[in-house]
Amino acid sequence: MIQTPDADFDDYGALKDIVINANPSQPPLSLLVLHSLLCERYKILSAVHTHSSVKCVPENLLKCFGEQTRKQSRHEYQLGFTLIWKNVPKPQMKFSIQTMCPIEGEGNIARFLFSLFGQKHNAVTSTLIDSWVDTAIFQLKEGSNKEKAAVLRSMNTTLGKTSWLGGNELTVADIVAWCALQQTSSSNAVPANVQKWMKSCENLAPFNSALKLLK
Repeated sequence: MIQTPDADFDDYGALKDIVINANPSQPPLSLLVLHSLLCERYKILSAVHTHSSVKCVPENLLKCFGEQTRKQSRHEYQLGFTLIWKNVPKPQMKFSIQTMCPIEGEGNIARFLFSLFGQKHNAVTSTLIDSWVDTAIFQLKEGSNKEKAAVLRSMNTTLGKTSWLGGNELTVADIVAWCALQQTSSSNAVPANVQKWMKSCENLAPFNSALKLLK
């Protein structure tokens, strides 16, 4: 997991831009939750665009950042966050630091965005969180029914001991796993501890807003 100190974007001088390309047929729900959480911490200039490779984008996805009324000049924001609906196989992100390579994949982008909160973990917890992110993407979201059932059992065991997947506080693992569950089609019943955890997530406004995009 990429670790940064609590980001002070004012130190960077010019506004830094996050630009994400994503396919509207597979909305990266976790990135929209993270955008909402970042807006609670930083002054963010948000924008949504449609690339010419996409013919039609549902209205709710065009307004996934809410109504954007820019009342301040660009330099008064700490971070730019632009989402481009584009015909891409998986989400791609660029950050306006010249030495940084583009990041691909919803899980990897989510890790980077969450690192901007500056949350610190020891090596064991960081590895656990990373593992849950990969499990959510590759097994819960994209795996077979058998794999999904195994993940749900594992989550249920973990959440019987701690409030969140990574311990006693919300992490990127919870965000990615919750979003994967919302977008997965499975006949597996959701165990009791997982249901309780899902409700805890949905009590937070950014998760609740993301739910509306699925309707």
